[in-house]
Amino acid sequence: MARRMTKASVLLYLLTASILCYPAIGGDTVTPNRPLVDDGGTSLISVGGSFELGFFSPVGSTNRYIGIWYHRIPVQTVVWVANRQRPVTGRSGKLSLDTDGTLVITDGKNSTVIWSSGPLALANPVARLLDNGNFVVEEEGGNDDPSSFAWQSFDFLTDTLLPSMKIGWNLTSGLTRNLTAWRSVSDPAPSEYGTGFDMHGVPQIFLWSGSRRYWRGGSWNGRQFSGIQEMKTDNVFDMVFVGDAREIVYSFYMRESSVVSRLVISQSGMLQRFVWIEQSEMWSVFWFAPNDHCDNMLSPCGPYGVCYPNESPKCKCLQGFHPKNPRIWDLRDGTDGCVRNTALDCRNGTDGFITLSSVKIPQTSTSMVDRSMSLEECEALCRRNCSCKAYASANISGSESRSGCIMWTTELTDIKMYDSGSGQDIYVRLAAADIGSEASQSHRNHVVVIIIVVSALATFFLLSVACFVWRRKKRRNRYIDEETHEQDMDLPLYDLDTIAGATGNFSMDNKLGEGGFGPVYKGKLRELQEIAVKRLSETSTQGLDEFKNEVTLIAKLQHRNLVRLLGCCIQAGERMLIYEYMPHGSLDSFLFGKGLELADGSMEQSSLSVAEVMRCIKVGLLCVQARPEDRPTMSSVVVMLGGDSVLLPQPRQPAFIITSETDSSTSKQDSSTNHVSMTTMLEGR
Repeated sequence: MARRMTKASVLLYLLTASILCYPAIGGDTVTPNRPLVDDGGTSLISVGGSFELGFFSPVGSTNRYIGIWYHRIPVQTVVWVANRQRPVTGRSGKLSLDTDGTLVITDGKNSTVIWSSGPLALANPVARLLDNGNFVVEEEGGNDDPSSFAWQSFDFLTDTLLPSMKIGWNLTSGLTRNLTAWRSVSDPAPSEYGTGFDMHGVPQIFLWSGSRRYWRGGSWNGRQFSGIQEMKTDNVFDMVFVGDAREIVYSFYMRESSVVSRLVISQSGMLQRFVWIEQSEMWSVFWFAPNDHCDNMLSPCGPYGVCYPNESPKCKCLQGFHPKNPRIWDLRDGTDGCVRNTALDCRNGTDGFITLSSVKIPQTSTSMVDRSMSLEECEALCRRNCSCKAYASANISGSESRSGCIMWTTELTDIKMYDSGSGQDIYVRLAAADIGSEASQSHRNHVVVIIIVVSALATFFLLSVACFVWRRKKRRNRYIDEETHEQDMDLPLYDLDTIAGATGNFSMDNKLGEGGFGPVYKGKLRELQEIAVKRLSETSTQGLDEFKNEVTLIAKLQHRNLVRLLGCCIQAGERMLIYEYMPHGSLDSFLFGKGLELADGSMEQSSLSVAEVMRCIKVGLLCVQARPEDRPTMSSVVVMLGGDSVLLPQPRQPAFIITSETDSSTSKQDSSTNHVSMTTMLEGR
């Protein structure tokens, strides 16, 4: 029994000694009596379980660092590193809290101080990891009130901005908070890439590499930074910018606590906002910058040049300006920018302003800002100041009673055009001549359009009047004095007896058909010349001049294959036109014999005019002749449809024919589904 008690006492002693020498840290705090050692498993976890603090090694490295990462996210994502420039070699590190509140990382082998937060003057300090990822030192019982923090990790940013973190300047203490990228995935030491605010003029956010700035996020306009249009996501984030006598800082907050997001500057110098996607267990890029060829450098289009990210070439000069170096500009190097077409004339008060909408406003490092002014007051101030090149609102959110005023007194650089509805307006000063030339050109364009429209309407009106007068005259003069025509016509005159004898006294055997204005007969003169005689009926409304003009028009338009007008006969009340007779052979035989069979079956045969049917058929065949130049124009068609079918030209071979399988071997090769061989594409006239 005594031996058992002795063994139990020894085990209890050893356990107590181990606890005193190497305390096992749990919970979320470090105290002077309880350091955090790198034993491969001990860490702090925030009270809500969102973040974890402990020793870690980056990917591909054995060095040890104190860092903070997300506790619930399976992919270890480090958001803050304490000793990023001096790692602990091996697993001998320890994070301690001195009695005055100083945090210290030491190498346990020789107690070498690797990193220190700096001396504080606290009586009863405690270091605690908060659930927003902030590691703070305060007096015990401070209740995590930010005003009681003697030191906090949020004041010493690495490469990540978390919700409620601030990036910017504390003007009271002089503290600067910037993000700096890791050198690589295995080395969290600060690289040359960083992001933060430039305090000159109107504060702006920049990305830089060493001393060289390569991207401008612009100034805060009440909604977002003017150069980061993707920040307009009011349903996800609340963004806060403070610019007053105490601080100039930006921070953001999540509207939904379940959404996890962070802003990071990558090892390649890119600013990225990530959102954690729980379903796929991966980080998704929400937006990034630079993100187009207008962002690849500062002011790619130079002074007074505008960069269009979705156009090529991307650079254009502002209205009233032209390229400073046209040859280089044509080679798509716009860095020299643009110069004015006309010098300003502020002293005489003739200058004006043009509005440039939906833009990333120019560089504001040398601009002046007055946040108490209205836009109207801003314009008046700019007009009075002959050095003022442009002005714009300082706040476009609409939440302020006054929009504020930004004025540029130096060259306008790094202007970028956004899609309509994005960006903001800027008002650029121009000489009156440059504003007037633009307005004049616009006015001239409107005048040209008006002239064209008015001219078209006037022409249509005049043609309508002329057509009306012509039709009235035609009806008035449809009965023509025969003696007048006998004197005026230059056509040969035929004797009535000669024509009557040639046509067998207009016998039915010689009748070719019924025309639109009277019957047509065939005959033969003594010279054995075959003729066709158009005998106008007593009720005909067509005069000789009209008929002659009709045939002349057809002759001019068709050029070939037409009947020839030989002369006329005006005697004893008769009016006749004599043509050279051109028999139409088999086509006429078919049409006179079968023509009515082609008419629509729904039409009564008794109501059909053979002459009209023949006329329509022949005109249709003329319109589908193989050679386009043989086809009548629409004006000719109109005339033909009002004429006589027997006097129409003989149609030539149409543009398509139907052949039988035995016509040729070629036809079989042309088509395996039918026997229609297309000889040419129909071409309209």
